[in-house]
Formats: sequence, C-alpha cells, structure tokens
Amino acid sequence: MSIFEYNGSALVAMVGKNCFAIASDRRLGIQLQTIATDFERIYKIHDKLFIGLSGLASDAQTLYQRLVFRHKLYELREERNMKPETFASLVSAILYEKRFGPYFCQPVIAGLGDDDKPFICTMDSIGAKELAKDFVVAGTASESLYGACEAMFKPDMERRNYLRQSLRHS
Repeated sequence: MSIFEYNGSALVAMVGKNCFAIASDRRLGIQLQTIATDFERIYKIHDKLFIGLSGLASDAQTLYQRLVFRHKLYELREERNMKPETFASLVSAILYEKRFGPYFCQPVIAGLGDDDKPFICTMDSIGAKELAKDFVVAGTASESLYGACEAMFKPDMERRNYLRQSLRHS
C-alpha cells in the first residue's frame, strides 16, 4: 500500500464557461476505518482561488499552512491577490524544495485568472505540474474519476449545469 492511500481521498476540478468547479470527498480514514466524515480537503486561498489537497492528512494540513503564510506575504508585498498561475508555481516550488523528504500530497489548484478565465492544474508530490483545459483528478479514486469526468464533461458548461452534474454523480 502506498502512503498516498493511507488516508484515502478523491479530488476533481472541471472548467466551464468563465467558471470552474472543484469537489472532494469529506471522509478521513485509515485504510478501511473511518475516523471522520467532515474532513476538509478543499481550502480557499482567496475569492477566486482554491486548492484541494489529497494524500496524507497531516502533510496536507502542513502544506496548506505554509501556502497561506506565503500567500499573505505576497499580498503584503504586492498589494494584490495571487493569480492562479503564480500560485501554482509557488506550490510547485514548495513541493520541489522538499523533494528528498516530500509532502505526501497531490494538490489540485482551481481558480479564475484575468478576465475570469478558468485555470486548473494538478501536481505530483515533487511539484511536477499537469495543466489541463477540461478536468483534473487526484487521490486514491483517480482512476474511477477519470471515467466519470470523461462521461460528464462538456465544454463551456454553465455554472448551474455544474451544480446539477455534481449533485447527480456524487
């Protein structure tokens, strides 16, 4: 068993017409034992930027705290919020910095950039980015989620369609 599968998780992000959707499960478990059913995996960085962290729960929380710290420093210095592309580069650099003793996390970043253009990407535990124009998945259920996303995804979906699709398939 991989350390990424120890706590289990499922994350998915999709893009639409000037919007995005990011979703996760809320189960925290140790293999087959359920510890909690209200565990947060998706975190708000600012109004137009979210990150989902799958993998080992303790590493995910530690990484999130470092990211919040670095984002606040950026806000103080630049007097503006980070663009999603910049935040993805920051996450990648932090993960690569710890490549010899990595955070056992797979981040999914979703946000709106300039002119409300949606941005999504995922990374491995050492920060190698995978940019996508349709959807990204991460976590122990990623193989199952790929099939579901391929079946559900339609280019340029509206916001209300995302809600309907996510409620239907969750």
